[in-house]
Amino acid sequence: MMLHIPGVLTPAQVKTMRERLAATDWVDGRASVGSQGAQVKRNRQLAEGSPLALELGQLVSSALMANPLFFSSALPLRILPPFFNSYAGGEHYGPHVDGAIRAQRGGPALRTDVSCTVFLSEPEEYEGGELTVIDSYGTHEVKLPAGDAIVYPATSIHEVRPVTSGERIASFLWVQSMVRDDWKRAMLYELDTNIQALRARHGDGPELVGLTGHYHNLLRQWAET
Repeated sequence: MMLHIPGVLTPAQVKTMRERLAATDWVDGRASVGSQGAQVKRNRQLAEGSPLALELGQLVSSALMANPLFFSSALPLRILPPFFNSYAGGEHYGPHVDGAIRAQRGGPALRTDVSCTVFLSEPEEYEGGELTVIDSYGTHEVKLPAGDAIVYPATSIHEVRPVTSGERIASFLWVQSMVRDDWKRAMLYELDTNIQALRARHGDGPELVGLTGHYHNLLRQWAET
C-alpha cells in the first residue's frame, strides 16, 4: 500500500528545517548503505547521529506520530531516527531494495516494514528527482509538495531519478510496524478509514460499535508488540 499524507510538516517547520540544513555540511550518502546500494547511490546526507540530524529528526518523528493517517496506515511500533538527504547536479539513487534489518545507535535493531519520505523541497524547485516505486500494480512516480509524506512497503524496489537542476531535499525513515504484512496493514487501514467516515456521517450506533470491535479484534490477532 502506498499512501500520500499531506501536511505532515507545516510551512513554518519546513522553512526552519531548510534554513538549518542550508548551513550544514553534508557527507557522502553511501555511508549508510551496504555494498549493493553503494553501487547505485550518489547523493549527500546529514551524518547519521549528528546533533542536527537528531534534532530535526525528532521534529519529523513527532509530526508523523501525531498524524492520524500515518498512524492508521503504518501502525508504528518503532521508528528509526530519520535521515536527511540532498540531491543535485545529476545525483540519484538507482533501483534498490531497503535492507530488512537496520541497526540503531544505542538501541535495538529494527525490522523495516514501512518506508517513508517527507519532502522538504517544493516540486518546482528541482527537475527530475522523482521517487519511483515498483510494485505488482506497476511503476509509480512520486514528487510531492514540501511538508507532505509518502509511505510505502519497504519490500518495494524503488529509486530516486537523477536531479538535473535545482536541489531536492527530503527526510526519510523506516518504521517497524505492529503488523508486519503489508496486505494486513492495508486491510486494517481501509477498515479504519471506512469506520471513521461512517462515524462522521451517522454517529455511533450498535453496528458501528460492532465494526470497531471487529477492527480491534483483527489488530489484536495480528499485532506484534
